[in-house]
Amino acid sequence: MKSLLGFGMLFFALSFCGLGDRLKQMQSGSDAPGGSTPTSADKTADGEAEKASLNSDQKAIADAATETKWDEQNISWRLPNGWNKMDVKKENFNYGSPSVGFLIGTISVLPASFPADVSLKAQYDSALEQLKQGKYEKVRWLEIDGIKGVEWIEAMPEDKTGPRRHQWIAFRNYQGQNQQLNIMVSTKGNEFDQKRDTFAAIMYSMKISKG
Repeated sequence: MKSLLGFGMLFFALSFCGLGDRLKQMQSGSDAPGGSTPTSADKTADGEAEKASLNSDQKAIADAATETKWDEQNISWRLPNGWNKMDVKKENFNYGSPSVGFLIGTISVLPASFPADVSLKAQYDSALEQLKQGKYEKVRWLEIDGIKGVEWIEAMPEDKTGPRRHQWIAFRNYQGQNQQLNIMVSTKGNEFDQKRDTFAAIMYSMKISKG
């Protein structure tokens, strides 16, 4: 019974966060939920990344949280109480619950010849287009723990009970693999604002092993 409940929660998390749709978007640069006025394309259009930093509220959340490690990939986050393990595998990491939100990390292993820089720029351009269409509220180049990536925050979805995501995509070389990192935190649209600082504290506390 416990395993069935765990599977049900995992299925809910993956469905709620729209992981399949998000992975398709990474490849095609198409479609994303949302529907409000765009607000911010930070001053990183030239490709220069801002460094992730925590404001005082976010730092307090991170300081009170517990380090949680994805051992298979040597990546860690600081997670507040209530962010429980749902499913962890070599290329997938899933913590959270419907009451607090979800953290989902996905690793895609790519050929050594894959043009990571070109792909990341295309992802940034695609995100800017989503911003213009009102589907994202913020897009920027963002460096987390020394790795440059693209960050975006979705706008409020038309269905306010639907998922709203804070997402970051980047690349790294790790243990001989060329990897794409896809990290997202998500909750219902009508609960996102009250969890915004928690999501930032989780995302920006991330530590990522290189090499």
